[in-house]
Amino acid sequence: MTTDASDAVEIRNALLRLRRGTGLPVAFGGLMEAGQRMRISELSGTATHALRSLAVTSGTGLGGKTVALSRPCVVTDYSASRQISHEYDAPVAAEGLRSVLAVPVVVRHRVRGVLYGALRTALPLGGRMLDVAVEAARDLERALVVRDEARTLAAGAGAGDGTGPGWEQVREAHTALRALAPRIADPELRAELLGACALLTAESAGPPRVRLAPREVDVLACVAAGATNAVAAERLGVTPETVKGYLRSAMRKLRARTRGEAVVAARRAGWLP
Repeated sequence: MTTDASDAVEIRNALLRLRRGTGLPVAFGGLMEAGQRMRISELSGTATHALRSLAVTSGTGLGGKTVALSRPCVVTDYSASRQISHEYDAPVAAEGLRSVLAVPVVVRHRVRGVLYGALRTALPLGGRMLDVAVEAARDLERALVVRDEARTLAAGAGAGDGTGPGWEQVREAHTALRALAPRIADPELRAELLGACALLTAESAGPPRVRLAPREVDVLACVAAGATNAVAAERLGVTPETVKGYLRSAMRKLRARTRGEAVVAARRAGWLP
């Protein structure tokens, strides 16, 4: 597996969040390649290129230990640590790093990459710093999930005609992604997820001809998946009465008399796949 341009952007964003949140001056990371090897592809705050494109094998060094254990690992003095192997001492020393933390990026129970944060002095790292680094990794995990879904569904949609089990999976995923979007705090990531949802509808129906509010689309997506008002409310984190209100509003705009008619009209208008 290689890191494409869009994944590289997400890694860089995660590294910036890690640095801002922890105050650590240096951050770097990358994604897994074939053969249980992770390649460092993105650097933030480094003074040299010593770490760029460094291939880290599972079980070796700090990052490789993080990959093997699938959990965060920290060393206070990298070159002197007895907790890790030392295959990568030369590039680490060239960058002048001493205290280093590494957190895994785990998607669907599989390590997809590693984010590092580092100091050029030997000081303990942990507590709040480690929590922030883990949260940065979680943000990257969510971004990778969205990208994986969009790629898979786009490929499936291109092979389908809007019917059959493959297309139903596209619609189910569209509903799940719309329900997930309001829970994402990062506005850029949330907008990107909604953009991926829009890609799933654009090919099937063209630009929307009727204006619907985002929450009206969320409710219609749940209804299209067969959810009751109560189930839709639970998925979207609102009350059943709120769901009813959005549904009534959407039906009025779509000139639909029933829930089923509203779903059909929303698909024809380009709001649903």
